[in-house]
Amino acid sequence: RWLEPAEAVPCEGAEALFNLLIPDHAADAFSPPRLSQPGLWDVLVEQLLGGLSRWDAEHFLFIAERGYLYEHNCAFFPLYPLSLRAVAEGALWPLQWLLCVRSRLLLSAVLLNSLFSVLAAAALYQLGCLVLQCRRVAFLAAILFSVSPANVFMAAAYSESMFAFLAFSAMWQLEKGQSWLSGLLFSLAAGVRANGLVNAGFFLYSCSKCFALQLQVGSESVRKLPLLWKQLLSVVSSMVLTCAGIFLPFAIFQYYAYVRFCHPGTSLEPVPKALVQLALDKGYSLAAPNGVKPPWCSQQVPVAYSYIQDTYWNVGFLRYFELRQIPNFLLALPVTLLGSWAACTYISANPRHSLTLGLERRKSEEDKPRTGFCCPAVFVYVVHATVLLAFGFFCMHVQVLTRLLHSSSPILYWFSAHLLQENEPLLWSEGTDNQTSAPRYEGSLQGKSGSCVNPVVRLLLNFRSITLLSRCILGFFLSYWLLGLVLHCNFLPWT
Repeated sequence: RWLEPAEAVPCEGAEALFNLLIPDHAADAFSPPRLSQPGLWDVLVEQLLGGLSRWDAEHFLFIAERGYLYEHNCAFFPLYPLSLRAVAEGALWPLQWLLCVRSRLLLSAVLLNSLFSVLAAAALYQLGCLVLQCRRVAFLAAILFSVSPANVFMAAAYSESMFAFLAFSAMWQLEKGQSWLSGLLFSLAAGVRANGLVNAGFFLYSCSKCFALQLQVGSESVRKLPLLWKQLLSVVSSMVLTCAGIFLPFAIFQYYAYVRFCHPGTSLEPVPKALVQLALDKGYSLAAPNGVKPPWCSQQVPVAYSYIQDTYWNVGFLRYFELRQIPNFLLALPVTLLGSWAACTYISANPRHSLTLGLERRKSEEDKPRTGFCCPAVFVYVVHATVLLAFGFFCMHVQVLTRLLHSSSPILYWFSAHLLQENEPLLWSEGTDNQTSAPRYEGSLQGKSGSCVNPVVRLLLNFRSITLLSRCILGFFLSYWLLGLVLHCNFLPWT
């Protein structure tokens, strides 16, 4: 019964409704021409699901269909488009007589993202149970994930839902001690989004913490120099191997971009005239045997990703700090405040643990282990979320923070669930929480029929009587969920 909140929120129906009622905005976004004549079923798919192919989704669908034709397509990592193509040519192959490739790719995106969203919610719940040692907060966090402020990006043809599933699953496996499986999942996540490289920090911290704690509890013989060097070499080797595995997809992709755009050769397939004309009109760079090489090809370390982010999206330190970007900073204000509040709450509750980076074993922690958001195990997740928040605020398009943090870190879900659980009487029940039993909302959340009521639904049904803090949290989650569907699906600016 606890898996019920993992069910995907039905964005597709609402998206189709808003897409029909509201005319599309004429945005200056990547919109390649359709080269094949759409059939009746293609038109139907576009009418129902076309709102999920806006903005960056066009890049993913185009890459899945045509490959990395334009230079700026290399800002989008390959694992998600490859997955779309595999489903379109595999599971949806029988539909090729009814639907063109693009329609099957769009349908693949909807099916895959629905699956990944459910699996990500389940992984988030399992991770929360291990880290927080409190099933109630883990359960509530999984429900909040299903109404995430970034929910439209979990449903659209974006890579957020796939990344969330891989990242949360990798964190869960690492907490279970499954280092190699965790490393594989983190490596796959790095093939989905560039910020997956930051996840190497979880491995570095885990190895460092184990080594530091072994030194503190080890005998005198363990601390002798030969054995100490042996342990240190083992830890460093493990760090290097796991980090290399996580960085490998990024390195392979950059090498692919270098070969394709710096040394394309003569075996490239001819580019349709309509796509060549699009490149001329928009200034896109094509891979051509006799074309001019991009400037990044001559760099000492030719990395296409950083050049593309700089040139096409103007991403860099403080570049977004302009008066005309104030609306986007306002869009990012709720997630910035929530993330900062979470970090401050944790540090104030664990000042010594934070100061020692969690590398000090204290007797008081062994005798009375804490549970919930402020427990010691949450430290590395707070650091991870804070690093993403700071980098995104100062170096990225700030409005992207909402979907970046909600698809990469469990902290915002855990902290929101913590605030609701601590401050909302409707979620309290008699007795103490048992970390080894199922979530015990039954006592306080039973409906007249005796079935278990979703705690978020319970709060919404009693919206007038809940605390102001609960209203603000739920208002943020649900308003961004709704506005995302209305604005994003009609090519209007959103996060």
